[in-house]
Amino acid sequence: MLTRVARLHGQRDLRIETEDLPELKSREVLLRMAAGGICGSDLHYYQDGGFGPVRVREPIIAGHEAAGRVETVGPDVDGLQSGMLVAVNPSQPCGQCHYCGIGQPIHCLSMRFMGSAMRLPHEQGLFRDRIIVPAIQCHPVADGITAAEAACAEPLAVCLHAAAQAGALEGARVLVCGAGPIGLLTMAAVRHAGAAEIVATDLSDAALSRAPAMGATTTINVATNPDGLSPWQVHKGRFDVVFDCSAAGPALRLAFAAVKPRGTIVQVGVTGDITIPLNALVGKEIVWRGSQRFDREFAEAVTLISSRTIDVRPIISHAFPLEEAVEAFDQAGDRSVACKVQLTFAGVE
Repeated sequence: MLTRVARLHGQRDLRIETEDLPELKSREVLLRMAAGGICGSDLHYYQDGGFGPVRVREPIIAGHEAAGRVETVGPDVDGLQSGMLVAVNPSQPCGQCHYCGIGQPIHCLSMRFMGSAMRLPHEQGLFRDRIIVPAIQCHPVADGITAAEAACAEPLAVCLHAAAQAGALEGARVLVCGAGPIGLLTMAAVRHAGAAEIVATDLSDAALSRAPAMGATTTINVATNPDGLSPWQVHKGRFDVVFDCSAAGPALRLAFAAVKPRGTIVQVGVTGDITIPLNALVGKEIVWRGSQRFDREFAEAVTLISSRTIDVRPIISHAFPLEEAVEAFDQAGDRSVACKVQLTFAGVE
């Protein structure tokens, strides 16, 4: 059996190729993929050949946020059946290392994460018509939910984990810097956690236009209104929590200025080395905390999407068939119109 794949060979060198599928083994399922979202890391791999120290060093099948339908169930698989729509958890901790042993599988020393160029050899991803995966990575989605929605489980899980890093958010005043897909889903996660006020900032009106549907109570374009956050900077800052989803130096400086003393900044966005306002960090006794991927939040994300308790549909802006993957990646790079761009899959016989 054959499958088409979207394989990145280098910077802006994305090719649709065909390869054989391996044999289906015990505790595995064959999925016919239905939808896959282009993540910021996928886009960095395509546009720049990587991000920060993570570089594409060999051909890699892109994609780590996707959903598909079960086509064939292997031996010793329970709870899955043909035709079932599932979201695929791309995270595969080893379960044996020190960090897995102390309940921190996010920091697994032998983590396999689909579509990641962090390790060599790279871990191949989900942008393909068919794939065989361990059954444990497949999370069934409720009837009536589309594959496009189900494919948003992975980025929503990232944002649920980020929200958890801030502690209790009930009644909190929150700033979210960056209104891309992760910023928007962070707003939804924060709203779900009970935040009372959510201010969203970005440089793009198009991005900010989606923010109210995802939970923002106020939106500020800091390019056209650079002093828009001034009311929240008085008395050493008024935000209880800031989520920086942009990893942009100017946004981070605003975050340090607007968070209250002993407030928390959760760093969600990633980039290379940047300068930080160290005096503000020390002088205001700010807690600056990183947030890395997710663990049990993936199952929670599927549940929230299945019930539409969190409705992800407002972030989905474009869909392209696999054979137009280059056009899809180019579209994803245009923030003036694009938010979450997805690929759809038809399959080959």
